[in-house]
Amino acid sequence: MEKDNHTVTEFILLGFSQDPVMQLILFVIFLIVYSMTLMGNITLIVLIYTDSRLHTPMYFFIGNLSFLDLWYSSVYTPKIMVTCISEDKSISFAGCLAQFFFSAGLAYSECYLLAAMAYDRYVAISNPLLYAQAMSRWLCMCLVGISYIGGFVNAIILTSNTFTLNFCGDNVIDDFFCDVPPLIKLACDVKDSYQEVLYFLLASNVITPTALILASYLFIIAAILRIRSTQGRLKAFSTCSSHLISVTLYYGSILYIYSRPSSSYSLERDKIVSTFYTVLFPMLNPMIYSLRNKDVKEALKKFCKMTTS
Repeated sequence: MEKDNHTVTEFILLGFSQDPVMQLILFVIFLIVYSMTLMGNITLIVLIYTDSRLHTPMYFFIGNLSFLDLWYSSVYTPKIMVTCISEDKSISFAGCLAQFFFSAGLAYSECYLLAAMAYDRYVAISNPLLYAQAMSRWLCMCLVGISYIGGFVNAIILTSNTFTLNFCGDNVIDDFFCDVPPLIKLACDVKDSYQEVLYFLLASNVITPTALILASYLFIIAAILRIRSTQGRLKAFSTCSSHLISVTLYYGSILYIYSRPSSSYSLERDKIVSTFYTVLFPMLNPMIYSLRNKDVKEALKKFCKMTTS
């Protein structure tokens, strides 16, 4: 390949394995995971939309989280399945750029949305009587809108800086999707300025929302400690436990991948970790927010009765 990236027309995605039997097994696994992701997130969105008991700020945010996860998974999983069963492992330069842009935009939006959800939980626990007034529909829509705008503006910055790098040597991406670590491995002119852009985006899209989430939970803990009864404290904590689990899983895997210098990237190890937050996490989120939630369970029972009657 020429050292000018404008001559690049495609990349080759190696995926997880070159063994045909293993590829078929992986295809079946990813098909099951993707089917469960679609079913879980679409079901949760439908329940929140149709059941009036779920028309609250908390479920408004959960519905938007499911919407993000629905598209986030769709950016990766269909291409992974095609790569598993097809001899053609290529992805066009434009296709790689589009996948990179939408994955970054959706991932960054989810970071901001999780921070907004932490603030929502703080308001609900610290001032439950005025919760509906404090978290007005207008404020909820603004927080969600800011999450999307912030996510995709930063995705434009990352994409424009990444795809103006010069790629030299091989055009083979030792991964299952177009991401920062494998593309850096192919670039021959990664300057300090690009690394500074990565650190800026990490700070603005991951570290800052993480700090906001931690601050929200410090106030939440303080509010819970002011509750006199043990039962009241447990009930207050249970309202934010699902969000806390979701944040821990999502931010933990992202910080592991992107908070290290490029010299320490290990593509084989990072493949496994990135599979978690790109493919498995969108499937787990509906379970996290429904299996422990009495309102969602009741809404699902009601919906099943309506569809079967």
